[in-house]
Amino acid sequence: MESIGKSYERTSKSFKMMKGYAMFIHYQPNPCGRSVGDCSVRAISAALRLSWEESFDILTKFARNMCDMPSSDQVWGAVLRANGFYRMAIPSKCPDCYTVDDFCRDHPYGTYVLGLGGHVATVIDGCLYDSWDSSREVPIYMWFMKGD
Repeated sequence: MESIGKSYERTSKSFKMMKGYAMFIHYQPNPCGRSVGDCSVRAISAALRLSWEESFDILTKFARNMCDMPSSDQVWGAVLRANGFYRMAIPSKCPDCYTVDDFCRDHPYGTYVLGLGGHVATVIDGCLYDSWDSSREVPIYMWFMKGD
């Protein structure tokens, strides 16, 4: 199985830095290159440094035990919680204008998984890891590790 380290190596050359925006790193660990409906698998893969297959297996195991779908917020949240992450709402000083880009610039260190209302993405050390540039989306809550 491919580790996330190899995925980082493979994707590190396909990043873009837009003036005034956080760094977006194209992260697509799906072994078949598909990116429909697997954002929770990608996010768990990046956050926990697992392969896509390992993340998928963990999510489906939790989903089966919870009688829910692997993409459910409750399922991927339970996976993160079981791996030492904590959930926190993002303060809503400006609920429609605080973007993932703003979050990345405000959090240059640590690993975060952001709930975006129908999508989930991972931020590692201020860089957005996703299969598409979701930096203009509005995060609703975050998962983080204490001490990160």
